[in-house]
Amino acid sequence: MIRFLQQENRVQKTVFAVIIGAAIVTMVITLVPGIFDNGAANDATVFATVRTPGFFGRITGDSTPIKMADVQRQVQGQLKRQNLPDFYMPFLLSRVGQQMVERKVLEREADRLGLQASKADVQHELLQGPLAQYVAPGGNYIGDDQYANFVNSAFGMSVPDFENEVRADIELQRLQALITGGVSVPDSAVRSEYLQQGTKVKFAYATITAADLGKTINPSDADLQAFFKNNAARYATAVPETRKIQYFSFDASNMPGGKPQVTDADVQAYYSKHQDEYNVAEQIKTRHILIAVAKGADAKTDAAGKAKAEDVLKQIKSGGNFADLAKKYSDDPGSKDQGGELGLQPSSLFVPEFSKAAMALNPGQTSDLVRTQFGYHIIQLEEKQSAHTKPLAEVKDQIVTLLQQGKVGAAEQNFANQLVGEAKKDGMSKAAADNHLPLVSTDYIGRSATIPNFPAAAAMLTSAFTADKNATPQMATTGTGYAIFQVEDIHPAHAPEFSDYKSHILDDYRQQHVPELLNTQLKKLDDRAKVLNDLSKAAAEMNIPVKTSDLVGRDAQVTDLGSLTGPASVVFTLPKGGISDAINQGANGSVLQVVDKQEPSADDMAKNFAATKDKLLDQQKQEAFGIFIGTLMEKYEKNGAIIYSKKAQKSPLAR
Repeated sequence: MIRFLQQENRVQKTVFAVIIGAAIVTMVITLVPGIFDNGAANDATVFATVRTPGFFGRITGDSTPIKMADVQRQVQGQLKRQNLPDFYMPFLLSRVGQQMVERKVLEREADRLGLQASKADVQHELLQGPLAQYVAPGGNYIGDDQYANFVNSAFGMSVPDFENEVRADIELQRLQALITGGVSVPDSAVRSEYLQQGTKVKFAYATITAADLGKTINPSDADLQAFFKNNAARYATAVPETRKIQYFSFDASNMPGGKPQVTDADVQAYYSKHQDEYNVAEQIKTRHILIAVAKGADAKTDAAGKAKAEDVLKQIKSGGNFADLAKKYSDDPGSKDQGGELGLQPSSLFVPEFSKAAMALNPGQTSDLVRTQFGYHIIQLEEKQSAHTKPLAEVKDQIVTLLQQGKVGAAEQNFANQLVGEAKKDGMSKAAADNHLPLVSTDYIGRSATIPNFPAAAAMLTSAFTADKNATPQMATTGTGYAIFQVEDIHPAHAPEFSDYKSHILDDYRQQHVPELLNTQLKKLDDRAKVLNDLSKAAAEMNIPVKTSDLVGRDAQVTDLGSLTGPASVVFTLPKGGISDAINQGANGSVLQVVDKQEPSADDMAKNFAATKDKLLDQQKQEAFGIFIGTLMEKYEKNGAIIYSKKAQKSPLAR
């Protein structure tokens, strides 16, 4: 070793360089904690950060943040669509954030496997996929402005962000197809599945409801008093906290100086600064006839399609009506009924081959055959519009509206800040009087109360229920303006008086004792029915009504039992005359006896075999992809490739 160290050559220097370099990297990683986490865990604007798993992911800094604002935007959309109250937000925040993290992980995996989608793929998806009815109804593109408005109103996103999401969707579909491509279902499993799903039964059932049992439980006042005393902790805050709030409010109609006005100079300045937003891309209006030939088709199929297209082109050149021939021959379902009409659309929306051929035409001209990934096209150009900028006169109204909203919002916030300052300095009464705003005191109200004339009182109530009594005045939005408020008094949550709360205590007492009684009664009914081998006789002895179902399959809903995909599905496994064990569903319980049973015939099996196989295959693919996602997420999490912010970690549903 000493001799080696005494030598001076290139090999020796290289070895030492590698050793020293590795040592330095190791020391940096070991001695400087968090050097590669980019502060992600402490960044309140980020829900989580996803990066390449392992050591090199830390070194390269190749990471993707899931912004808290994007998670909140999606959560707000869900709250609005499902009409949920705001207190669901913390729970949805974690769930939606986790879904977005999984999506980013899957996108990375798709990129790693080379499954990227091109701009042409995105355009085809928009024009031919599920959104085509909105983006290009009847094959006619709605135009850039309407397209941008649709994206913003439907998804709350800009066009580039939306198209990035569409691109990601395509890639994830390709990833799922790749992962599940080898999934198969044997014919024996299909037959077994259809035998289960195709079997129908008719059955008698006796149901005992918890509600009816509860009515039979009638404790004495002494029993209730003892129950109330023994459950003192349960009732310690049964009467919720209420607060008395003093406030005054305003909206744009009663601000000093009135509603701010937008001048022509304001409009001109905005237009000049944002002129790029009003650029209109080059557009073409075309008709086309498509003779579809699948991408990758064999030579014989391709030749047949081309020959058919050449025959149609010959008819056009011989004077045939383009629209009539499109209706007769075109394979494009979105445009054939309109005579091949595609409407006025940006040339960039079409696949490159189509766009290039159309742009080479003059209005009224018809192309030769154009080959794209969809087959052979014949294109007729009707109109061509060069790229241009919309004039100010055309967009003035929307700019005025935008600027008006901004000015009013800023003026309202400034006035609210001024009023808060006055209220803190001079008191609520004087601040309200000096500004000619009525001062209001509420009754003692709860957290979910409504405030007259406030479309959105939640912001004020949320803040008021975290403030101390007589704390300095605060401001909150009301949906139409702002309120300046202060908590006047607090009635804390407390235990009720027994006499005032007796009916609730009785309900709680019954609720606690019903499950045991329900189990006892169900077992008694079930045991007796099996002894007699007759559910109806056993139910009659206990004065329980018996009902009989129709001849039903597994997708049926039955009164008192609900869906037969639940616990009651056991009836499909019983022989004719068989009696089930007791089925306890909490709110009620039942015992069933099969009256009739019909299994599917061989002909039914044959007719439904393909559909059953497709359904079963889809289920198997979903399960396989779910396992893949779980394994992939575990890999990323174990390798430190997902960093959740502290705010996300505190969420009640966070991993």
